[in-house]
Amino acid sequence: MAKLLCVLVCAVALMPVAQAVAPVPVFVATSFVQQAQAQERPKTLLDFLFKRRDKPDKRIQTAPKASKRKAAPRKAAVPRQKKAVRSSAQKATASAVSTPQVEKAENARRVLVIGDFTADGMSDGLKDAFEGVANVVVETRTNGSSGLVRDDFYNWPQEIPAIIEEIKPVIVIVMLGSNDRQIMRIDNKSVKVGLPEWEAEYVSRVNSLIGTIRATNTPVMWVGSPPFRFRAMSADILLFNEIYRKAVEAAGGYFVDIWDGFVDEAGNFIATGSDIKGQQVRLRASDGINFTAAGKRKMAFYVERQLKQLLGDAASPLLTSLATDNVPMLTLPPLQNEADLERTNPISMDDPDFDGGSILLGDVLQIREPVVDNPLIAKSVRQRLIEDGVPPPSQPGRVDDFKWSDDG
Repeated sequence: MAKLLCVLVCAVALMPVAQAVAPVPVFVATSFVQQAQAQERPKTLLDFLFKRRDKPDKRIQTAPKASKRKAAPRKAAVPRQKKAVRSSAQKATASAVSTPQVEKAENARRVLVIGDFTADGMSDGLKDAFEGVANVVVETRTNGSSGLVRDDFYNWPQEIPAIIEEIKPVIVIVMLGSNDRQIMRIDNKSVKVGLPEWEAEYVSRVNSLIGTIRATNTPVMWVGSPPFRFRAMSADILLFNEIYRKAVEAAGGYFVDIWDGFVDEAGNFIATGSDIKGQQVRLRASDGINFTAAGKRKMAFYVERQLKQLLGDAASPLLTSLATDNVPMLTLPPLQNEADLERTNPISMDDPDFDGGSILLGDVLQIREPVVDNPLIAKSVRQRLIEDGVPPPSQPGRVDDFKWSDDG
């Protein structure tokens, strides 16, 4: 009986007290505290008798305590300054500011440049060369994909008379050939490059263009094409340049060869070389065909020298036109009357008063020096010449021996 009573007492002591903690529904426990209370185990009679408290579970996150320190105000974010990238327009504006352009004269001589994309690049360099010359204007009329083979695409002999009539140039500069390495249609038949029939037709078209320009009484200058990275292309360009040279010189024109400026000592193509100032720069683009700004300026350098010889004083930057604001500075002094003129009578060459003295210059041979015993005090030949004007005695047979011979 006693054992049964002991078991009942222990069972009652170990039974959970329902009133200790009421179960919290899951949908109500929205805060961190409610979640913690929901996860606590039920308390027994021993917990109330001995006041035992469970340690909080480390896995349960409690709500963070509010900090008593006031948060420092955040500074306004300063945007990082990006590195300035200058566009091509900004660069052109900066160069225009650093290098002031000269206002062109109304009667400036116009130089016309025609041709393909190489002519367009050379024209850019030529404009830079004559930027400071008021009496020379470079006009450009180019078609980048044009040539003499595809006259169905662009026919230069037909187009050039109207262009010359519009520009009225003092000279026409032609630069073609870079696009002409292709099949040509001759008498409704396709002919490949290098064949005699192709070459004969090409020579005829070159002569036709030059003859059309010369028919307008305009001088013509042909600029040879430069080498390219591809060897086969450069070989054909060499043949074209020889055709241009013979044709333009036969018509009384001028040929400008720029080949040596874009090859090395062995005659090979170069992408980097000397510019017009002798500095090593990039001359050609990565494709081996187009040109950089330095390459365009170098092409124009060869043409510039020939143009300056033909244009003469007009190509000088020192020669400018007279503006209305300069006219008052060029006024002449008023004319004097005949009575106000100061005249000087002519002077005879044998007049002793010509040099302000009483004797002719050099007639001082009779000056006698005092006899001095000490040779250190005596005047030297140099002192006698400078101080007294007495020349040294002449030696017989020397060039300064002016004595007349006895026989007259």
